[in-house]
Amino acid sequence: MNEREFEEAVARMVKGDKTGLKVIYENYAGYIYRIIYEVLQSKENTEDVTSEFFIRLWDKAEQFKPGSGHKGYLASMARNLAIDFLRKHKREELTALMQDLGTEPETEEKRSTKIHQAHSGNSSVEQEALGNLTIEQALASLKPAERQIVSFKVLGEMTFKEIAQCMDIPMGTVTWKYQNAMKKLRRCGYE
Repeated sequence: MNEREFEEAVARMVKGDKTGLKVIYENYAGYIYRIIYEVLQSKENTEDVTSEFFIRLWDKAEQFKPGSGHKGYLASMARNLAIDFLRKHKREELTALMQDLGTEPETEEKRSTKIHQAHSGNSSVEQEALGNLTIEQALASLKPAERQIVSFKVLGEMTFKEIAQCMDIPMGTVTWKYQNAMKKLRRCGYE
């Protein structure tokens, strides 16, 4: 969906035509779901907030400013809704919650990987251990902000400038975190 098509869909929504919302939903439901999931890391909560997102989009359609870049607008709105959801559930710091969600009982494979990483002098063993990671495990090794930036860049096809605006951080920080994340993923055998 390009800018013009999105703006036309929003204009229909402002007039009370639900087909505008349907078109946006069909084109962006997956995109919005991924953004919200990156923050919440919970399928059930993500489904609830995604539904709330489209209700809010309908209610606030008249607030969209044409020409401002609809993908960044949608991403920012989705991310803010997810953060609001966390705040409502007495989570003061997003970082602390993401760390809590990231802590799982340590499996033998994770223990083995940590041991191999600690002995970085033995690079062939480390490479073999890291090579066995699935893409989900590789993405889980990223910090929450890095995972979110990679998701925005790769899945959302957003520019670094749009990501910076959406996350409300400097563009240099976004590019730096993206490059670090990509280095980590390459070490795990992913491009």
